[in-house]
Amino acid sequence: MHGVLVNENGAIVCESCTLARDPFKRMRGLLGRSGLAQGEGLLLQPAGSIHTFFMRFPIDAVFLDGERRVLRIVPNVRPWRTAAVRKARAVLELAAGEAARVGMEAGSVLRLEVDDERA
Repeated sequence: MHGVLVNENGAIVCESCTLARDPFKRMRGLLGRSGLAQGEGLLLQPAGSIHTFFMRFPIDAVFLDGERRVLRIVPNVRPWRTAAVRKARAVLELAAGEAARVGMEAGSVLRLEVDDERA
């Protein structure tokens, strides 16, 4: 499932967001990819932690609660690292530097818009 991720003000924070809800898609994540383009992201749900084992590029990890409120942003997670946030229920993976570029902040609530539906 693909969509656009926006904040509570309607500003786009991820133009092309892929939702990974099933165990296989969450486990595969970004493995085998050479990078993420500007505006592209992967929303892992449910997830409270991530790893970058076997990845070839750094990412920003945005940890979200059950309401998709930003709990913490861990920028520039390099390959072969882990990151986790207590009480996180989802993780948005973006290209390194992308969270700062779009002005993402802790406390913001994100909404996924899919084909005129709101997830």
